[in-house]
Amino acid sequence: MGKKAFLMDVAICNGCHNCQIACKDEHCGQSWLPYAAEQPDTGQFWCKVNEIVHGSVPKVNITYQVTIGAQNDALAEYAPDAVVVRDDGVIYIDPEKSKGRKDIAEKFDGVFWNEDLQIPQGCSGCAHLLDDGWTVPRCVDSCAMGALRFVDVDEAADELAKAERLTEGSHVYYLNLPKRWVAGQAIDLSSNEVVIDATCTLIIDGETVATTKTDEFGDFWFKQVDPAQYEVRIEMGGASSTVKADATDKDVNVGAVDLS
Repeated sequence: MGKKAFLMDVAICNGCHNCQIACKDEHCGQSWLPYAAEQPDTGQFWCKVNEIVHGSVPKVNITYQVTIGAQNDALAEYAPDAVVVRDDGVIYIDPEKSKGRKDIAEKFDGVFWNEDLQIPQGCSGCAHLLDDGWTVPRCVDSCAMGALRFVDVDEAADELAKAERLTEGSHVYYLNLPKRWVAGQAIDLSSNEVVIDATCTLIIDGETVATTKTDEFGDFWFKQVDPAQYEVRIEMGGASSTVKADATDKDVNVGAVDLS
């Protein structure tokens, strides 16, 4: 049996929340022992869609990132007496053996403490469904866009090599995690017009990183650039203007740049 992993393509996800809802539907109000006890109706999201807003008005975009807790080798290493790693690589917290182990929930993101049952809880990879012949967990089955997949580690080796993990040892991989972007608008205040087809150059330490042109609205975007302190030079005809853009910690909208 091949090892399995979750693989999410952030560029495809449209934020429908189907995966999150399917997880709740599968685990709330019913137990799937020995893999998972009943998930509370509120307070726990074993699969969660996070909405991340980038930039500032009017240059704003949103990406969606699904986080799946408990599928991490570090969890099994920390509590080998309470956490089981299956032959297919799926990890689950044993509801019986983990009783009273609040420390597990306190130590790991995506693992929750059930006060009523006195157990830590998290994603079980829908092991009960896999045992019943399903090829994927409920969250993956519900993804209409194909953004969330349950892949064979060997068969998907090339894709996984390009992917990133949010934490070391996680069985959840991500493609196309957003980097930074730098955006703005070129205008001519003397004529009260936007500047179309101006040349925009993204610069770091005097070196050109990328170039682009302003569109019909005078807007320009440099997408998927590394976090850094940049300069943006905008040129049209004989006019030129340079502004600073610090994208070290967040995406940057440099605003309207006058070329008059």
